Amino acid sequence: MDRVRKRLQKHTEAADLDVTPFMNLMIVLVPVLLLSMVFTHTTVIDLNFPTGEAASGDFDPDAVHLEVAVYQDRLVVADGRGGTIKKIPALDDGHDFKQLSEVMQELKRRMPEKDDITVLLEEDTPYQTLVSVMDKVRSYPTVQAMDVVQAELFPVISLGDTPSAEAKTAAAAGAASAEAKS
Repeated sequence: MDRVRKRLQKHTEAADLDVTPFMNLMIVLVPVLLLSMVFTHTTVIDLNFPTGEAASGDFDPDAVHLEVAVYQDRLVVADGRGGTIKKIPALDDGHDFKQLSEVMQELKRRMPEKDDITVLLEEDTPYQTLVSVMDKVRSYPTVQAMDVVQAELFPVISLGDTPSAEAKTAAAAGAASAEAKS
C-alpha cells in the first residue's frame, strides 16, 4: 500500500514549466519581423480620357498633340495630326523603353511648356506594358544635388485606342485633300 501512495504522490506533483527561453525568443523575434516587414507604396495617377473635342473640329491645328501608340512590335511617337516623330522597334525581349524615355526627354527639351500626352493602346496590350509606357512618358530619373530624383516630362496622360487601319487611311486621305485645297 505504501508503494501505491508514493506512486500517486509522484504523479500528482505539479511540474514547473520554464518558459524563459521561449519568452527570450519572442522578445528577439518580434522586432526582427517588424523590421523586415515590407511596406507597400501605392501610387494613384490621374488620367484624362479624350472628350471627343478633337473630332468635332474645335481644336487648334497649330498646337501639337503628342501621342505614343503602343503596338506589339513597336512604339510610335507622333504629333497627333498624322506626323510620326519617331518609330521605336521592339527588342527581342520586349519594347525599348529606354529609347522611349530618351525621345520623351528630347521632346520635353524642345517643348518645355507642354505637359500633356496621349497613350494609344492596341486591344490586347498587357497591363505591365501600359504601366511601363506611362512611367516613361511621365518622368525620368536624374541626378540633382547628389540625389536621384524624378524629373517631370508629361504628367498629364490621356488614354485611347490605336486607330484601326481604315481610320489611318481615311485620316491620311483627309490630310492630303486638306493640303491640296490650301
